[in-house]
Amino acid sequence: MISKLLTGAAALAAVAGIAFSAVPQAQAEELMEIKEKGEIRIAMSGAYPPFNFVNDRNEVVGFDPGIGKAIAERMQVEPVIVTTAWDGIIAGLLAGKYDTIVGSMTITEQRQEVVDFVGPYYSAGRGVFVRGDSPAMGLDDLNGQTIGVTLGETHEKWARERGGWNIRTYKGLPELMLELETGRVDAIVVDNIPVRVAVQKSGAEVRQLDTPDIEGGSVEIGIAIRKGNPELKAAMQQALDEMMADGTYEEIAMEWIGADIR
Repeated sequence: MISKLLTGAAALAAVAGIAFSAVPQAQAEELMEIKEKGEIRIAMSGAYPPFNFVNDRNEVVGFDPGIGKAIAERMQVEPVIVTTAWDGIIAGLLAGKYDTIVGSMTITEQRQEVVDFVGPYYSAGRGVFVRGDSPAMGLDDLNGQTIGVTLGETHEKWARERGGWNIRTYKGLPELMLELETGRVDAIVVDNIPVRVAVQKSGAEVRQLDTPDIEGGSVEIGIAIRKGNPELKAAMQQALDEMMADGTYEEIAMEWIGADIR
């Protein structure tokens, strides 16, 4: 209903659970404020391994924290990692709870109406995964079955628009993988890179369906900031560009992903 009544920034704000009139607009360039505080608050879900997750020492680690911390270092400020539920992460940014989202966010036209993006900082693609013993060979074979998605991701939106199956939502990839392996869902719709890494490490009997024409099969992932901050955007982009040129980016990617994914 909301999507039919509202468009653009208002629709996204409403979907995110906040009133559009309450969304603070950037009144002044925020780079100076970040420099004065000496820190930049970086948000992510903490539930998306190997890109960002909480380790056994209760530390948020992974590719995204690595990138965020390297950017902060080049900006000469301290990184402060903040974890929050994915379905409200843009609302939190607009409300000023943190300065940026380095959390594997797909760049979409709808999101660009509300936030600005630095990057892209890597490329990914939508994948549909099933258990190794599943008879499914294509999307049509999943009609009427149960599909798992992460709440608030673009994959949830795609799955609902396509229709034809039952949808269950979860907080992140670890839950999705467990639900798939135990048979509580018949398939999951996720970014393909983290699942491939998880399968490689765990040896799980999971395979990706062949969906060459799937929408979102190749997308760009960006770093979100509030609109109206060209100096902050330029500073973060410069830091990212330097990392990609001097080998820092590749080092972080190889540590967590095992490949250069730019």
